[in-house]
Amino acid sequence: MAKPELRYGKHSITMHWLRNSFGVIVAILLLIEVLMVFVVRNYYYTAAKEYVSSKMNIVSAAVQSNSEAGKANLNSRIRTYVESYEDKERIELMAINNDDEVEVTSSGFSPSKLDQMPDYQEAKNDPTGISVQIYDLPTGEKVVAVSAVINAKDSQYSALRMLASMKKIDNQVLIIAATTFVVCLAIMLLIFFSGMYFVRSIVYPIRSIGDMTKQFAKGDFSERIKKESDDELGELCDSINYMADELSNTEQMKNEFISSVSHELRTPLTAIKGWTETVTSMYEDKETFKKGMRVITSETERLSQMVEELLDFSRIQDNRLTLIMDTIDILAELGETVLIYQERARALGIKLDYYEPEMLSFVYGDKNRLRQVFINIVDNEIKYSDKGDTVSVEAYEEHGEICISVSDTGMGISAEDLPKVKTKFFKANHTRRGSGIGLAVADEIIQRHGGTLTLNSEQGVGTTVLITLPCMEKKKDSEADTATTTDVQLISSEPDIERTNPDNEQE
Repeated sequence: MAKPELRYGKHSITMHWLRNSFGVIVAILLLIEVLMVFVVRNYYYTAAKEYVSSKMNIVSAAVQSNSEAGKANLNSRIRTYVESYEDKERIELMAINNDDEVEVTSSGFSPSKLDQMPDYQEAKNDPTGISVQIYDLPTGEKVVAVSAVINAKDSQYSALRMLASMKKIDNQVLIIAATTFVVCLAIMLLIFFSGMYFVRSIVYPIRSIGDMTKQFAKGDFSERIKKESDDELGELCDSINYMADELSNTEQMKNEFISSVSHELRTPLTAIKGWTETVTSMYEDKETFKKGMRVITSETERLSQMVEELLDFSRIQDNRLTLIMDTIDILAELGETVLIYQERARALGIKLDYYEPEMLSFVYGDKNRLRQVFINIVDNEIKYSDKGDTVSVEAYEEHGEICISVSDTGMGISAEDLPKVKTKFFKANHTRRGSGIGLAVADEIIQRHGGTLTLNSEQGVGTTVLITLPCMEKKKDSEADTATTTDVQLISSEPDIERTNPDNEQE
């Protein structure tokens, strides 16, 4: 089978994974990226402010340490310190006069008059006399600036100001942001490709399973799903392959059932048609007429039983099988069944033995349905027996249950077929007549009576069917105490059957 393509429809597993799993991961990584950049930028900006502020504290302390020496010395010292500032390559130091103008700078260049110096304005209003800010110059360059007010009388300078570029710091933040983005992108790609590989490992088998089940739905069970792993998908493949095997077997049994039923229906219909024509043309021959009518009646009854069996199976499948429950004498129904098949067994050269107890407890059940089960079981035993074989029917009571054992010395059932004999449409031997649903119907009826139907068989030795039915609860303990072991008598197919009247037994 061709490898299925990976589809990307909006309802596909791939799109569900991309939206619900991969999309969430991408969003989380982007959020981490943004937070990372924010934290790093804040850290570097704070460090820059602290660094420039510490430099300003050193300069401010140095120039104001000897302010008592006089106005001229202070102004000169400030000018000299600013002009000769040793760290002027990185930080520009400037002195602001009382007219709020920059008078002297460490670089020798006056700043642009467009620079509003927000840090200086804030320092003048701040009780501490110092302010530090990061802002953009009119040229667009970002700087960190710190101003410190000079608290000296008669000084021509009102404040000292430091200015440092943030370009290197911004470049460093950008590098970290880019590195973080590359790492996040690598993680996204790794998750994407590993996720897609995982999705493909699920989607491909699922699509193969879907295509194969469509093939099964069309009735083609020739192929099986290839199991490629021992995980849950492997178990699913095993389950579907098992289902296909069972459906294939069921389909085969159904076809065999249809063929078998068609043959079973054709045989009596052919006999009825043939004898009808014979009787019509030879109605004056009384012996031929009687024989023909017996055959017609027998085959009509056989057809009726087959149709009723099919109807019962249909009712069971649709859960429409109803039971008319009542107190019944199980011996009466079993005895009549044996009586029905006594003559047939004798005609086939099969010995039918009936081991009948004198009395058994009553059973609460459907009389007609239980008789149907007995007829089906005895008929099967005779059907799968050959001339000279023996069919034995025995009834007894054990542990509060009525047990009916029907056994034969016929061909038996193979160990491979034995677990399937109660399956609908299954026939262990296609050379014998039957539809293959009789045991399935019988088992369902017994189960609905709260009993069991079990088979034991050995090929070439024989088969035993054991039916158990619960006895009716005894209302009085004294009645249970007076129960005695029953005697058993053998009724063979050799003489005519003599049976105790069921009505007398109930009395």
